[in-house]
Amino acid sequence: MENKVEIFQSHDNQIELKVQFDEDTVWLSQEQMELLFQTTKQNISLHIRNVFEEGELQEISTVKESLTVRMEGNRHVQRKLQYYNLDVIISVGYRVKSKCGTQFRQWATRQLKDYLVQGYAINEKRLAQKQQEVEYLKTGIRILNRAIEQQANAEDSQMLKTFAKGLELLDAYDHETLDFKGLTRVETVYPDFDQYMQLIQSMFSEFESEVFAKPKDESFNSSINQIAQCFAGVELYPSIEEKAANLLYFITKNHSFVDGNKRIAAACFLYFLEKNNALYNNDCNPIISNEALASLTLFLATSKTDESDIVKRLVISILNRNKQ
Repeated sequence: MENKVEIFQSHDNQIELKVQFDEDTVWLSQEQMELLFQTTKQNISLHIRNVFEEGELQEISTVKESLTVRMEGNRHVQRKLQYYNLDVIISVGYRVKSKCGTQFRQWATRQLKDYLVQGYAINEKRLAQKQQEVEYLKTGIRILNRAIEQQANAEDSQMLKTFAKGLELLDAYDHETLDFKGLTRVETVYPDFDQYMQLIQSMFSEFESEVFAKPKDESFNSSINQIAQCFAGVELYPSIEEKAANLLYFITKNHSFVDGNKRIAAACFLYFLEKNNALYNNDCNPIISNEALASLTLFLATSKTDESDIVKRLVISILNRNKQ
């Protein structure tokens, strides 16, 4: 199931929650449970702790962390919030004996059932499409190999050399050997929020639209900061290529603006590479063409959540090969 948000409303319309559906379950924060069950944060914390200490549920499989950006005064502040799945929510609901909690459980169960039924049909169709795409790629590579084996004439050979990197990428995709990691590992320059916004402001004259770059929420700040994340002092994305690929993906997929998300994502991607002296190769040529940039951004925009790894690896592979 893809990450979706649905609105839950109690029967008396006194309680309304934005509920996150992901990984075939429902997720709420402690703050949301406090509102749902009409009790205190301390009471919710006590019940959650008891659920885990008594061995009723395992914390590792029922809790996830999510990075959120909040306004605190005039500052954008990142906070890690813990979210609890439907098993924890139901357990806490039984303990506080909440009537509204029962309504929520029934509502969430209905929603999940609908998603699972729909998801089965959708995934079955995707699998068939994926298998067809792989067959197309295999057929293309077999034809090219046959052409090479038959010693194509000089003109054909030059054409194949010209597009060798593209053929290598198709072969890497076919054999699932696209690059996991980038080549450039240097101290990273991270443009800040204001610098990115100044770049976006400069694009207004090119795109006459009243809603171009109009923010929908605060997720853009999260997108540009996620690439700098560390765990236990180790960068999650060590190379410039990995950071750039994830930046392009996050901005494209987060839809932070009413209009222009793909254009903004592509521009920020180029800006990040340029700031880190990684936009041009040793021959002073851009490492990505206009056409490739547009195609990649569209590729990411139309990709599904479960395809995020492969599309980001494709971006990394293109940057790696064009750098050389």
